[in-house]
Amino acid sequence: MYFLTIIGNMSIIVLVRTHPCLHTPMYFFLCNLSFLEIWYTTACVPKAIGIMLGTSQTISFTVCLLQLFFLLSMGSTECFLLAVMAYDRYLAICHPLHYNSLMNRTFSVHLALLSWLCGFLAISVLATLISRLSFCGPKIINHFLCDIDALIALSCTDTRFVELATFIVSIIVVVISCVITLVSYIHIISTILRIPSSQGRQKAFSTCSAHLTVVTIWYGSTIFLYVKPSAQNSLDLNKTINIFNTVVTPLLNPFIYTLRNKEVKEAMGKTLRRMLSGFEIPWI
Repeated sequence: MYFLTIIGNMSIIVLVRTHPCLHTPMYFFLCNLSFLEIWYTTACVPKAIGIMLGTSQTISFTVCLLQLFFLLSMGSTECFLLAVMAYDRYLAICHPLHYNSLMNRTFSVHLALLSWLCGFLAISVLATLISRLSFCGPKIINHFLCDIDALIALSCTDTRFVELATFIVSIIVVVISCVITLVSYIHIISTILRIPSSQGRQKAFSTCSAHLTVVTIWYGSTIFLYVKPSAQNSLDLNKTINIFNTVVTPLLNPFIYTLRNKEVKEAMGKTLRRMLSGFEIPWI
């Protein structure tokens, strides 16, 4: 599954780079998302495989903290990227005549950079707080990765401030980005419903259906994991949801965007036909 995730997301990046018809802000953001998914799953899956195989069952506190930082930072960045992608679809569907001038290359690059910057800055606060906790009990993490809930459960110091900070950062990152996405889609759906022809409505909806599917899956599991006042409940259930977030979702995203997006399917079809034509044997 790990290699399928890497291949799937790399394929999206290569498709967008090699087909001029996909050189638009929407696919630029999709490339950022695919690039993020590659590193998001790489940050935890190889180590998790080592744990399951029994070849790597220990981790230093420094490496554990780095894994926590990168996982949460990239998860936060994904929230912001999905919100930016929703805003992009809002401009494309609700303001089509002004879309090219509003969502130009410079603005789209700035939005992508801002998503990455905000994602990493937000989690640097939590990583700093976690690094100052004391761990004097059994140093066995009840998880396949260094999750913030599992580390808080191991601490022998007062963790109420860390839990409060986690809750506040979760509200800022998850809920605010989710609200931006929700408001964008309220306007999008309202605009689509006002389109007189059913063919026009179907065409407009097809441009954002893949993103809407990814948003529903991602925010549903992320809100369950992090937007809660206490971090020490249901660690076993958290592990199940984390598997979905770190393994299943990055694997599904390329297939969702491929199967539910006409332009990506056409680009992939052209690439496959080009590859197959290279293997044709001429008649003698």
